[in-house]
Amino acid sequence: MDFGRLITAMVTPFDAELQIDWKQVEGLIDYLVEEQQSDALVISGTTGESPTLTDQEKLKLFDFSVKYAAGRCKIIAGTGSYDTAHSIHLSKEAEKLGVDGILLVAPYYNRPSQEGLYQHFKAIAESVSIPAILYNVPGRTSVNISAETTIRLSQISNIVATKECTGTSQMTSVIAGAAEGFRLYTGEDSMALPTMAVGGYGVISVASHVVGKEMKSMINAYLDGNVKEAAALHGKLLPILEGLFCAPNPVPVKYALNSRGVHVGGVRLPLVAATEDQQQFINGLFN
Repeated sequence: MDFGRLITAMVTPFDAELQIDWKQVEGLIDYLVEEQQSDALVISGTTGESPTLTDQEKLKLFDFSVKYAAGRCKIIAGTGSYDTAHSIHLSKEAEKLGVDGILLVAPYYNRPSQEGLYQHFKAIAESVSIPAILYNVPGRTSVNISAETTIRLSQISNIVATKECTGTSQMTSVIAGAAEGFRLYTGEDSMALPTMAVGGYGVISVASHVVGKEMKSMINAYLDGNVKEAAALHGKLLPILEGLFCAPNPVPVKYALNSRGVHVGGVRLPLVAATEDQQQFINGLFN
């Protein structure tokens, strides 16, 4: 399964009552695939505010997105949590709905050992037949899936990739030791080009909601051997790639989308809207 180089972790559009706005889900999928050149979409990941979505909402989003995308892009379901049994349940249901793969965030808060992490991901992956992508984001989960554990997990046939939010040292170790064909994506927009430079495959991105086309150009320039051009594009994009995290994700990117006429609504508590200062800062990124 090739999920492509540029994967967008899609926000969940809400209406004025903070219920899922299905018409805007359609519009957002069209926009991300046709205008921003996303190869795949993560549905109900943490950028999609998964902690505040019910299981019923998540499953309806998976089903709706698969049917509406209709093969125009791959659909990856965010089914991971800090509860292995719950993650297995969601993953099995997502597979029935026809998603192309699942994204499994490292268990947060309960901070399992490396063996616990291995057994957690192994159990989920073995409960389905579709591809699974690990998601290692220590800054949010308070646990790091070590390079050694990721390499061990890469031997499981349907664990095909990892989304890494770590430095190039750990990423390089994973790339060097993982099973053949295992792919590493960065989850840090500002690390997209550096990650590819050390052998990573691509990026699972937030900023691609608004600069996806430009990010795709950077990736393609690098792949074509135009390293100087890719570096120049990286330098130009860097303030945006970093600036869209001036407030808790996805608050800034939802504001940026709404400002551009891509209506995705607000955020559910405990997140709150961007402040006036944050709005001015985000506006300045694009001027």
